[in-house]
Amino acid sequence: MEKKILAFLFSTRLMAVLFIGYALAMIFGTFIESKYNTDTARIWIYNAWWFEAIHLFFLINFIGNIKRYQLYKKEKWVTLLLHLSFIFIIVGAFITRYISYEGVMPIRETEMSNQIYSDKAFLTVFVDGEYEGKMMRRTFEKPLLLSPVANNYFSIDKKFADTSFEIEYSGFALDAKETIKPDAKGDTYLKLVESGDGTRHEHMLKEGEVQNIHNVLFALNKPTQGAINIDTKTNSITAPFSGTFMRMADKMQGTVVKDSTQPLMYRSLYNLGGSQFVIPELPKKGVKAFVASGDFKAKEHDDALTLNITVGKEQKEVTLVGSKGKTGEPVMVKVGNLDFTLFFGSKAYTLPFNIKLNDFIAEKYPGTEKSYSSFESKVTVIDSTEKFDARIFMNNILDYKGYRFFQASFSPDEKGTVLSVSHDFWGTSITYLGYFLLYACMMLIMFTKNTRFADLKRKLEVVKKKKAKLTIILLLLSFSVTGFAQNHAHEPKGKINFKDSILKFKVPELQASRFGRLVIQDDGGRMKPINTFSSELLRKVSHNDTYEGMNSDQVFLSMKQFPFAWIEVPLVYVAKSNDSIRKILGVDSKSKLIPFKKFFDDKGNYKLAPYLENAYKVANPNKFEMDFVETDKKVNLLNSALFGSIVKIYPVPNDKNNKWISNLELSHATGTALDTIKTAFPLYLDALAQANKTNDYTMANTMLNGLEKFQTIYGKDVRPSDDKIDYEILYNKYNVFQKLPYWYIGVAFFMFILVILQIFKERKFLTITINIFHIVIGLLFAVHTIGLIARWYISGHAPWSNAYESIIYVAWATMFFGLSFDRKSKLTIASSAFVTAMILWAANLNWVDPEIANLVPVLNSYWLMIHVAVIVASYGPFALGFILGFVSLLLMFFTNESNKKKMELNIKELTYINELAITVGLIMLTIGNFLGGQWANESWGRYWGWDPKETWALISIMVYAFVIHARFVPGMRNKWIFNLMAMFAFISILFTYYGVNFHLVGLHSYASGEAKSLSWIYYMFGTISLIGLITYPKFRKYYKR
Repeated sequence: MEKKILAFLFSTRLMAVLFIGYALAMIFGTFIESKYNTDTARIWIYNAWWFEAIHLFFLINFIGNIKRYQLYKKEKWVTLLLHLSFIFIIVGAFITRYISYEGVMPIRETEMSNQIYSDKAFLTVFVDGEYEGKMMRRTFEKPLLLSPVANNYFSIDKKFADTSFEIEYSGFALDAKETIKPDAKGDTYLKLVESGDGTRHEHMLKEGEVQNIHNVLFALNKPTQGAINIDTKTNSITAPFSGTFMRMADKMQGTVVKDSTQPLMYRSLYNLGGSQFVIPELPKKGVKAFVASGDFKAKEHDDALTLNITVGKEQKEVTLVGSKGKTGEPVMVKVGNLDFTLFFGSKAYTLPFNIKLNDFIAEKYPGTEKSYSSFESKVTVIDSTEKFDARIFMNNILDYKGYRFFQASFSPDEKGTVLSVSHDFWGTSITYLGYFLLYACMMLIMFTKNTRFADLKRKLEVVKKKKAKLTIILLLLSFSVTGFAQNHAHEPKGKINFKDSILKFKVPELQASRFGRLVIQDDGGRMKPINTFSSELLRKVSHNDTYEGMNSDQVFLSMKQFPFAWIEVPLVYVAKSNDSIRKILGVDSKSKLIPFKKFFDDKGNYKLAPYLENAYKVANPNKFEMDFVETDKKVNLLNSALFGSIVKIYPVPNDKNNKWISNLELSHATGTALDTIKTAFPLYLDALAQANKTNDYTMANTMLNGLEKFQTIYGKDVRPSDDKIDYEILYNKYNVFQKLPYWYIGVAFFMFILVILQIFKERKFLTITINIFHIVIGLLFAVHTIGLIARWYISGHAPWSNAYESIIYVAWATMFFGLSFDRKSKLTIASSAFVTAMILWAANLNWVDPEIANLVPVLNSYWLMIHVAVIVASYGPFALGFILGFVSLLLMFFTNESNKKKMELNIKELTYINELAITVGLIMLTIGNFLGGQWANESWGRYWGWDPKETWALISIMVYAFVIHARFVPGMRNKWIFNLMAMFAFISILFTYYGVNFHLVGLHSYASGEAKSLSWIYYMFGTISLIGLITYPKFRKYYKR
């Protein structure tokens, strides 16, 4: 019996079940987190006993397979170390979870702290009573993980001396707002709103009680020494210190004299003892209650935990208020002969040293108010033996005595910091040891003997030699490319033809290009030439790069000259499928482009306004709602271009944040050099109008030169160099990533045709032509590479920091790995080019914004080039595996008796290349994912947090690990199953990228809620299943053994 149990625990069948079960559990976890919150996902999945059991079985299975496959032998040392690395990672994770702890440390400037608040919520209970004639105290502590939709029940059954008591869960309200339900028999309450820690909090003061709010005591109708005494019976206030107040209605200001009774001013802002508070309304009689907001994610209030305390036959109900990040307010209650003091919130850990915040610095991108480029805390570590200064900022930590401090966030007023603190020396060290073993072994797998990778390369060479002796017969594959035509609306007869007027007064291309070189500052603080903005404007609004033969610079310049003419011109693209918008606007149902003016009625009311509130609120909008949102964005962008302050071309002299402004912001004298230049742009537009008649652009060029000189002098700190401006304009002009998909797919199509013709008849000219197309694809790849380098140079950061950049980088990686196998199979090259074209085509769809933007602080790191480059590049080999799996199944389908031998060699070749590609992808994805864990640990002190992106990357690792290891499972050792699984597995990669970024919420979500639908998953599953059903009969007839 023991042998059977061990055989099962060490079996490949259990391994397969663990891979799939673990992946399925995490899939459900990410959707639970998206619908509810992380705590709910932890309760139901990640912290569940059965999920932990999966890790234990993995550990047993890893150890068992070391013995079963004799991995301890010298020739298998790489595989041995690979399995040991996962064992170290699991053990390290166990230590991190059960032994280590982490939390946050909020500190205000000039203040000092030695306490951190746990990232977990605790129920802390002090029980006081008499024991052997003396008053004694017992302390009980219970970690809690609560959710409004989970079963939260718990109870504490204990004894104090001979007295039994029970504390039992009764209810939980997430993000609970404190309210008073009117009740004539209730107590008197007074609402107080304060911002002692820089954020707004509401409190209910109860008559006859004293409440401690941020170390300031408040007493209501209960005179208390040392407290701010509020008496609602006499409407008076007495404070133990001096302060001020300001009546908000009329801004009347006054002083509060220490220990002096003064009239209580409602709806006035008091500033007393470092606390700012307002009493917004008269006192109420009622019963205190807590009502949940219903929002599972965007918390604005603390949580409320209701408990029943029973001692003997007496029972009382208490409600505790608190949340993670602070200790919570104590609640004292006497039940029977015992006194209870209860806290709900974080547990406070005391450090063996102090941290003093000297200064908090929040750097912003030029000209912005809330677009942060970086933030850091300048602190002093004060210990009994030493004292030293340190800087803590994103990706730069303070490591001292086993505690690691990270820059997590900061107070809204930028006068305080929030540090994330982790105490996990052994967990991190053992996990990192596992990571480094994993990295080394993953790389060695590709280069050492006696590994599956080396075995595949040997088998591939054997197949190549056999193929050289045979003529291969394939069937013709056909592809069709569809395009879209765009119709333009025509103006009604008898009215002014604004389009002709605009074209008549258009500025020549050369003059417009000079205007396009002028630099502007966008809302995110990025400095870019007007040419970039005009290109983005036209593409986003009209879904085109030109308008009636005018390039983007000419269009934008014309908009600034004749804004009221442009509101009459059909320019705003509306999705063809949405007739509802056209009906609301009152335009022809066939119109693709709609005039700006049509979006407003005669009174200037926005016709889409009644429909937008719900469209923006919906977490997962349908196609109808998405069209409204997208159209609204286009209208707003066009409005800002026509009438807004988008043209921020004037640098403010000596501005500490390098702010640039537009003409609309220059209505008053500034007393700076701006006063001498503020009319330059309007005069430039006037000069262009005159030049249209005289064809003399001297005055216009003079004005433009003056603006450029002003930017160079007063904006030199942030203005891009002339070379960078030139390169960005060239990048916009050639727009290679929009053209490359058509070039790739055209060449791939003809290469397929020629390869197939060569199969039927060997001809020298076909071989030469195929090789030429091979070279052309190589040249297109070179152009692709140059485009990425150009974007890197222009943006100043690695070109894989947002959705658009990561897609074109995945396309690059797909083509790179396709070319890496160029000696193996020409069909692989054509397949790779086809997939690359499809990926680039997806990058140019309208839901992906190609705009170059500034980095958020956490991405401003060398880790962007390491982690993101590796993990996103891994999608390329997986995409290659998907298309090779499809082609292999097609070859199976077209197999017959006469071509079986030749087809089998081709299927073997493609399958071997497929497994090589998937292995490379799995190596890169695994390394990239755990590198991301290191980045997270170096950035905010946690190497794993079940964020949907990292979780889905792990899901994909599990899925592809199953695909790679399926050959060990009886009944799954054939090429049909492998190639079909390679296709199915790619769905997990698509969701890891597209699904997480556009459907789920988390740290990696580019546009959560902006995805159209998840129906593509069902279509892919259905299509791949159909391919499998169609091809299986031929596989069973000719290849199944």
